[in-house]
Amino acid sequence: MSTAIVTGSARGIGRAICEKLAKDGVENIVVCDVKAEWCEETVEALKALGANAIAMEINVADGASIESGVDAVVKQFGAIDICVNNAGITRDGLLMRMTEEDWDSVLDINLKGAFLMTKAVSRNMLRARKGSIVNIASVVGLMGNAGQCNSSASKGGLVALTKSAARELGARGVRVNAVAPGFIKSKMTDVLTDDVKNRMLSAIPMGKFGEVEDVANAVAFLASDSAAYITGQVISVNGGMLMP
Repeated sequence: MSTAIVTGSARGIGRAICEKLAKDGVENIVVCDVKAEWCEETVEALKALGANAIAMEINVADGASIESGVDAVVKQFGAIDICVNNAGITRDGLLMRMTEEDWDSVLDINLKGAFLMTKAVSRNMLRARKGSIVNIASVVGLMGNAGQCNSSASKGGLVALTKSAARELGARGVRVNAVAPGFIKSKMTDVLTDDVKNRMLSAIPMGKFGEVEDVANAVAFLASDSAAYITGQVISVNGGMLMP
């Protein structure tokens, strides 16, 4: 039996990750978000795919919320084999206009949340001498973006956290990797004007936005035994927008 916990998975990329893991045979999937009721639709979809899915309310910016949630998962399922740190928010704005609150809230959820969750799940994984942690970074964490100093800093920090944690945990069989999406079709891209979309597309060699399934496929690979000798790496899913 394998168990996965995915933060921020009520909708969007998080939900797609859960569904891909279910299709790949992960038996137990914990769907987490700030409100448990947000997760119910995803839970039902996962059950239809044959997974044993549960909804869990976890605020990743709150260490106590994470600790109690992880403890509950371990008590119910015995172990955590896969952790996907997907929860994230944006509070975009130019640097000179960005408030301290906008900076703090993005760093708390995007970066601190991944740190707290990694710390919590790694205890169980280290005892089991196995486990896969996948962090959802972003192309803006690799190249920066005007109007997103907070998001870029949080996602760049997440890349550094991934590499450092991989060095600390690797000797005990725990792998830590990241996926860095580019522009992925979402409610955010749906509301953009055609002019903005065209400017974005001009920077993407493949000439199209990505799908949430593209990100989910990369995450599922890193979480699987097929990636057993891969750790400390960042897989970019961006259509060629950035080629480091």
